[in-house]
Amino acid sequence: MRSKKTKFIFVTGGVVSSLGKGLASASIGALLENRGLDITLLKLDPYINIDPGTMSPFQHGEVFVTDDGGETDMDLGHYERFTNARMSRLNNFTSGRIYHAVIQKERRGEYLGKTVQVIPHITDEIKSCIRQAAQGVDAVIVEVGGTVGDIESLPFLEAIRQMRYDVGPGNAVYMHLTLLPYIGAAGEVKTKPTQHSVMKLREIGIQPDFLICRTDREISRELKDKIAMFCNVDTGNVFTSPDVKSIYELPLELHRQGIDERLAESLNIWTRAARLERWEDIIRKVYSPSRGEVKVGIVGKYVDLKESYKSLNESLLHGGIANDVKVDLQFVDSQDVEDKGADALLSGVDAILVPGGFGVRGTEGKIAAVRYAREKRVPFFGICLGLQMAVVEFSRNVLGLQGANSLEFNEHTPHPVVTLMESQVKVQDKGGTMRLGSYACALKPGSLAHKLYGEEVINERHRHRYEVNNAYRGRLQEAGLVVSGHNPELNLVEMVELSDHPHFVGCQFHPEFKSKPFAPHPLFSGFISAAVSHRDAGRTQA
Repeated sequence: MRSKKTKFIFVTGGVVSSLGKGLASASIGALLENRGLDITLLKLDPYINIDPGTMSPFQHGEVFVTDDGGETDMDLGHYERFTNARMSRLNNFTSGRIYHAVIQKERRGEYLGKTVQVIPHITDEIKSCIRQAAQGVDAVIVEVGGTVGDIESLPFLEAIRQMRYDVGPGNAVYMHLTLLPYIGAAGEVKTKPTQHSVMKLREIGIQPDFLICRTDREISRELKDKIAMFCNVDTGNVFTSPDVKSIYELPLELHRQGIDERLAESLNIWTRAARLERWEDIIRKVYSPSRGEVKVGIVGKYVDLKESYKSLNESLLHGGIANDVKVDLQFVDSQDVEDKGADALLSGVDAILVPGGFGVRGTEGKIAAVRYAREKRVPFFGICLGLQMAVVEFSRNVLGLQGANSLEFNEHTPHPVVTLMESQVKVQDKGGTMRLGSYACALKPGSLAHKLYGEEVINERHRHRYEVNNAYRGRLQEAGLVVSGHNPELNLVEMVELSDHPHFVGCQFHPEFKSKPFAPHPLFSGFISAAVSHRDAGRTQA
């Protein structure tokens, strides 16, 4: 009979950042879930921001939005894509949130006049958050952001050190992810950075039970034995996380090394045998698709940093998996479209996507991309700001509303076809004040959106302040812009499309936050299907 006592897996990182702790955590979650366990994941971030909602994408990458409106770390996107666990704001805590909660308690007098200190008050708050996230599951994987040795992460590391004493050694394990660099001049893989990282962790009071060594090559048994001896870890608990062509290969690679079996043994928890056929099928479709390749042009302003569109990029690949086709992502800077023209930059793509974003830079390039897709009958998908730019383009070039724009970019536009929500007019704080989280969308019967979803009412996640102006809604519809989805409670436009176009769809929400490799989102599946049809039609004409 399966144990009902929650087990804790604490994941830390050393040597350098960006080693892939989030993907390793997500992969472990996928493997344990695959073995029949109910799991969840938690990300602890050392930075002092309350959440990443106000941080630049260039600094932090994508902001992942949960159903309950949490603006969270992008690793939560990996957690949801790799597992069936549903994330919420309770699955991501920053130093800012922890300290804010403690200070609020102090102001309410909850500490009864005591001196409030990092230990025990901050660490107790962190442990309380871990326990809260762990309720009702067999195992929780807790990823601590940052790198061991950073001053910011010390309270989190102290908290997870204490957790083993709180729950018992058989109910918690520590997993440390480090770098094994290959030094070309010496022709060797070096273990010293890993040794020093573990040494630093042990100084804090944590002896890792498992090591995952990030490397670009296979390492020998002798090297594993050396690492195990110097780091005081069982040789069987030293694993590698090699470079893989697709992130979805990582669960299979870690399973091949036996990490899920060793975890189950260490935690003394019953599991069934792994069933990884689903993951193997995904990898087959990623590496050997039967329908060739399509090129998708992504016209945005953060194209130099792919992490800014992480969920979007993955969702497009999921659309490729659904259609058994490879998706080649062609990133096009919207500022370049302004300068060089859409024809010069988009003539070779099979479909065009305009993603979300903030700020005026590059918006005219996005509008030009929309016009190119509409007039050239290239499959188009606009997400959030992409929908708004489609409305602006249609207003200018079909309705003839000269100077039409969004109030976000031109406060003096004669035709504010995209406007600020009434609830947002007096808002001054930037963080957590947008229309955030899951909202209902009623789909128009017979529309393409209705056909793709196969449902009458859907729920999707939002992150924006501006909306299509209802004062122009009637005129837009009369001119041929179909409002194929709306929020019945707030009477807001959620989706638009063109009925006389092969595939022209815009949505105000972010469907990329709900797509998985084994359950591709219907809007991305439909978009890639349209790209395949456009590609094939071009070949026929040629």
